[in-house]
Amino acid sequence: MSEKKKVVVFDYGFGNVRSAERALAHVGADVEITRDFDRAMNADGLLVPGVGAFSACMEGLKKARGDWVIGRRLSGGRPVMGICVGMQILFERGIEHGVETEGLDEWPGTVAPLKAPVVPHMGWNTVRSPEDSELFAGLDPEARFYFVHSYAVHDWSLEVTNARIRAPRVTWATHGEPFVAAVENGALWATQFHPEKSGDAGAQLLTNWIGTL
Repeated sequence: MSEKKKVVVFDYGFGNVRSAERALAHVGADVEITRDFDRAMNADGLLVPGVGAFSACMEGLKKARGDWVIGRRLSGGRPVMGICVGMQILFERGIEHGVETEGLDEWPGTVAPLKAPVVPHMGWNTVRSPEDSELFAGLDPEARFYFVHSYAVHDWSLEVTNARIRAPRVTWATHGEPFVAAVENGALWATQFHPEKSGDAGAQLLTNWIGTL
């Protein structure tokens, strides 16, 4: 029997850490909720959840040294996964109520308000993932995932010119307009939806991530 993968859910005050912990444990991970720098650095995988305002999440993350943890892990090729606002803060900037906040700038792009008849986008939706996606491997193309958000990234502009580097795999969804629903980019993966609230489809997705650790 293989040893369980150690996953730290980074607790910086802005995420549904308990539901993430339960979902990861359900699919076989050894899970710990902490903001301890060394434990977060040494885990097989780091999960960064996020709920609420972009600016508040960034402030909380920096106070907990989460920006350092994420940067250091990625510089060493150590897996990180962001969920919901935990995905949004990985981009260059966020704009809420006319206020612009710098993100972690791991990816270019701006988190901006969704333009849709009904906001927030709350409930179940399908996604369009690339054929070579590891994150969505084994999932039905009509699988539905649970979203709760009013902001999103509407354009993907990161280009990879080195043929030896695998281009990011970007998954899209639509609510009023297309937006980025997930990204797989080397050691850094993220979803706009909540896999921990997405039933069997979310469990399969988390299983896929853990399988890469």
